[in-house]
Amino acid sequence: MNTLAGTGALVRLILRRDRFLMPLWVVLMALVPMFLGSSIKQLYPTAAAVGEYARENLGNSTFIVLYGRIYDTSLGGVTFWRASSGMLIIGIISMLVVIRHTRVEEEAGRRELLGSAVVGRHAGLAAALIATICANLVLAVLLALGLTGLGLPAGGSFAAGLAWAATGGIFAAVGALVAQLTEGAGAARGVGVTVAGAAFLLRAVGDVAGEGADPSWVSWLSPLGWMSQMRAFGQEQWWVLAPAVALIALLVAVAFALQARRDVAAGLLPPRLGPAEASAGLRTPLALAWRLHRGSLIGWTAGFAVLGAVFGGVAKSAQDMLAGNQQLMEIFERMGGESALSDVVIVGTMGISALIASGYAVQATLRMRTEEAGLRSEPVLVTSVGRVSWALSHLVFALFGPLVAMAVEGLVTGLVYGVSVGDPGREIPRGLAAALVQLPAIWVLAGLTTALYGLRPRLAPAVGWAGLGVCLFLGLIGAAVQLSQAVLDVSPFTHIPKIPGGDLAGVPLVVLVAVAGALLALGLAAFRRRDVPVA
Repeated sequence: MNTLAGTGALVRLILRRDRFLMPLWVVLMALVPMFLGSSIKQLYPTAAAVGEYARENLGNSTFIVLYGRIYDTSLGGVTFWRASSGMLIIGIISMLVVIRHTRVEEEAGRRELLGSAVVGRHAGLAAALIATICANLVLAVLLALGLTGLGLPAGGSFAAGLAWAATGGIFAAVGALVAQLTEGAGAARGVGVTVAGAAFLLRAVGDVAGEGADPSWVSWLSPLGWMSQMRAFGQEQWWVLAPAVALIALLVAVAFALQARRDVAAGLLPPRLGPAEASAGLRTPLALAWRLHRGSLIGWTAGFAVLGAVFGGVAKSAQDMLAGNQQLMEIFERMGGESALSDVVIVGTMGISALIASGYAVQATLRMRTEEAGLRSEPVLVTSVGRVSWALSHLVFALFGPLVAMAVEGLVTGLVYGVSVGDPGREIPRGLAAALVQLPAIWVLAGLTTALYGLRPRLAPAVGWAGLGVCLFLGLIGAAVQLSQAVLDVSPFTHIPKIPGGDLAGVPLVVLVAVAGALLALGLAAFRRRDVPVA
C-alpha cells in the first residue's frame, strides 16, 4: 500500500478543521511587520531620522539580544530588525500546529481510526506538514505585499517574507520530529518549545558576541540566526534559503524514518513506569491536577523569571532611548500613563508579559477539554468526585498559575532594574505591583475559555486562542497605529490601571474580576448539565 495514500484528503480535512484559526494567525502575523513599518515611518518621517535611530541601537546589547543585529539602516532594514521576534512566534505556532495534527490525533485515537481506512502510514504527517508549510508561504506573500504597499522595495519585502516562511517551515519540521519521540502531546510541545528557546538563546549569544557588523559562529548554530542573515532591504543574501531548505528536508526525512519504526500512539522514548500503587498524594482531584499541570507551571515560571531579568535590563536602556525621542515618548505615555520614563517602560513590558501569561491560562483551562476528549475524565467522574470539583481542580492552575508566573517576573524585574539604578528596595515592590495588577484581564480570558468549554466544548480551543490573538493584536499594534479607543476597549488589558506611576483605579479591576467570575460560573453551570464526554 502507498504510505502517502489519502494525503490530499487529510490536507483538506486539516484546512476545514482550522478554517478559522489558520487564517487568523496567518493574517495577524503578516500584518505585524506592516504595522511596525508604518509606525516607524510616522515616528521617524525622514531617512536621516530612521538612520540615526538605527545607529543609536547598533551597539545596544539589550536590543541585540531581543531583536538581533541591524544590517541596514533604511526604513525597510529597521522594520525587518524590529519584527524579527515575530519569526520565533511563527516558528512556535507552526510547530504546535504540526504537533496538533499528528501527536494529538494519535493521543485521541483518531489517527488509528483513520489508519483503518485507505490511508497510508505517513499520510497524516505529510498532510500536517503540507498544510503548515503552505500556510507559511501564504503568510510570506501577504507580508511581502504589505511591506511593498508601504513603499518599500519589492526585493527586500519578499526576502523578509521568505525569511519568516523558512523559519516557520524549519520549526514545523521540528514539530514533526518531536512528535515521534513521546507518547503525549504535552511532552512533545515541551520538547519543541525547549528547542525553540535554545535556538533563541544561541542566536542571542552569537549576535552579542560578534565583532563589528557580523555575529559570531554561535549564531549560525540557530536557524533564527540564519534567517536574520537574509539581511532584507540591505544586501540580500538569498543563499541563506538553501541551508534552510536542506534542514527542513533532513528533519522531515528523519521524522518519516522514525515514524516507520514505532507503533501508532507510541513514542520512541519509552515511558517511565510508575509505582505499582498510587501515592496517598493522588487521592484528591487537586492532587491529580497538580500532577498534570506541574511540569507546565514550572516551565512557564522559569521562563517568566528569564523574561523578568531581560525586561529589567531593558528598562534602563529603553529609558535612555526614549528620553531622546518625544514622539516615541508620547506613544509610550498613551500606553503607560503620564509618569517617569522607567514607569512607562515597566508598564509596557508587564503588559506584554500579561499577554504571554494569558497563553498559559488558556492552555491550563483547555486541559479539561484534553482530558475529556482523551476519555480520562470519565474514570474520575464515576467516583465520588463531582463535576464542579474536578473542573475547579484544573481552574486553580488556570487562575493561580499566572499569578505565580507574573509574581516571579515582577520580583525579578524589580530586582534587576533596582540594582541597575541603585534602589532595589523601592523597585521590587513596584515591579511586583505592576505584574499583579494584570491578573484580572488574564482571568477574563480564562473565564471566556471556561464558558465555551461548558457551553460548546468543541469551540473552546478556537475561541480561547482567538480571544488571545485579538488581545495581542490590540495590545501590541493597536496603540501604535492609533486605533480608536472604542476598538481598543474590546481588550480587557486596555482597562488595567497604569502602575507604577499612574493612579490605582479599583473600579476597572473589580469589573474585570466580576466579568471573569461570571464567565467561570457560566462555564461550570453548563458543564454540570451537559453530557460527558462530548466528541
